[in-house]
Parts: sequence; structure tokens; C-alpha cells
Amino acid sequence: MAGQTKPSAIDDILAEHAGLEQQLSDPSLHNDPSAARRVGKRFAELAPIMATYTKLTAARDDLEAARELAADDSSFAAEVPDLEERVSELDKALTDLLAPRDPHDGDDVVLEVKSGEGGEESALFAGDLARMYTRYAERTGWRVEVLGATYSDLGGYKDVTLSIKSKTDVRDGVWSRFKFEGGVHRVQRVPVTESQGRVHTSAAGVFIYPEPDEVEEVQIDDTDLRIDVYRSSGKGGQGVNTTDSAVRITHLPRASW
Repeated sequence: MAGQTKPSAIDDILAEHAGLEQQLSDPSLHNDPSAARRVGKRFAELAPIMATYTKLTAARDDLEAARELAADDSSFAAEVPDLEERVSELDKALTDLLAPRDPHDGDDVVLEVKSGEGGEESALFAGDLARMYTRYAERTGWRVEVLGATYSDLGGYKDVTLSIKSKTDVRDGVWSRFKFEGGVHRVQRVPVTESQGRVHTSAAGVFIYPEPDEVEEVQIDDTDLRIDVYRSSGKGGQGVNTTDSAVRITHLPRASW
């Protein structure tokens, strides 16, 4: 049988899950939508771990019971190998789930596609990439929104920015699927702009960022700002020494004074 999962790892998860469950049951949490979303997202991320742990615990109990009954009734002995295999599989699955992961795997993303070398054909290729990502996201059940786009003359994209969001909070979200798509993509094909049938190589860049969490409005007290004004010096026109040529604003919170 596979080695037992380290108690400390799963114990930490069990304690965190219980704490999150308690927070979600507190009505006051939902007065802060941002905090409620963070707690709900983490709770959803732990769901697969909790489900696997529950199955593993039940399988271990069944295996222990089958071994005890097999000592008195040989008919139960036939169940032991299957249960041992089941426990081994679940233990491995739980170990994999507890392995360190990219903290952004559950995040939504902002995806940019920019045309590169290849002129109009590159813009058409960028359009193909954007449509491919959009269709994949829609088939996965995610929401896609075009945040901005610059079109080429033939209907391609010089650049386009997409927001891709999962409809539910999950452990393996949009970022986990898209994070390796970033970089330069190239295609070799006969462009629609090519009249002599020659193969061209075109490139487009794909940039992907985890969507940042909502940030609460920041209040800055004017008294916490130091403003330094600089003016040009030396020979010049009438504006020398009278016109502000540079301004530097430094934030100095009173706590740091």
C-alpha cells in the first residue's frame, strides 16, 4: 500500500477549510463583496482536496473492516486487494492535490494578441489566434469580453485585448490553462495577400496576465504629499527661471515622518 499522506499537510487543509466554512456562514462577511469573493474562491479551491480526502477516509475504513471480517470469513478476503488498490490510488491523488501549485492557477486572465512581422498577414494570423482562444474559452464555459481592439484593413487584428473569466471559482481556472500560451507564435502558410502562391512566415505575440484582484479606493491626504518644483537655469529666453520645467511629487505618510 502507498505511504500515508503526511498528517501535517492535510491537517492544515482541514483546519483552513473549517475556518473558511465558518467565515462563509457569517452574514457580515457578505457586506464586503471583495472579501466574500476571496473567501469563496479559496473555499472552492479546497473542494477537490476535501472530496478526495473524504473518499480516501471511507476507503481506508472499508479496507480495515474487510481485513477484520476476512479473519473470520474468507469470502471477504477477495475484497481486500481491490480496496488496497483503491486506497493507493486515492492516496496518490491526494498527495498530488497537496503538492505546491501556482497561486494564480484559479485566476481569471487578461490576454493580449499583437501582430508582428508579416504586415497584413500577421494581423490576419493575430485574428486567427484571438478567435481560437475565444472559441476555446466559450466551449469551456468561460466568459470572454473584448476590452479593446485595433483592426487591420482585411479584418485582422493589429492588437486585441480580451478578458477571460470563469463563471465559477475553481482550483484550476483560466490561468492554469492559458499561462503557457504567452510568447511569440509563428505560422508558415500562403497568405490571402499572396498572388503567386509563395509561403510566408508571420508572427504574432501573445501576452497573458492574471487578472488583478479588486483594489479598494485609496485615499491620499494632501498633507502627506511633498511637491518639489524645478526650473531651468542658465542662458535662454524670457521663460528661464520663471517657468516650471519639472515637478516631482513624493508621498510621505505621516507615520513615516
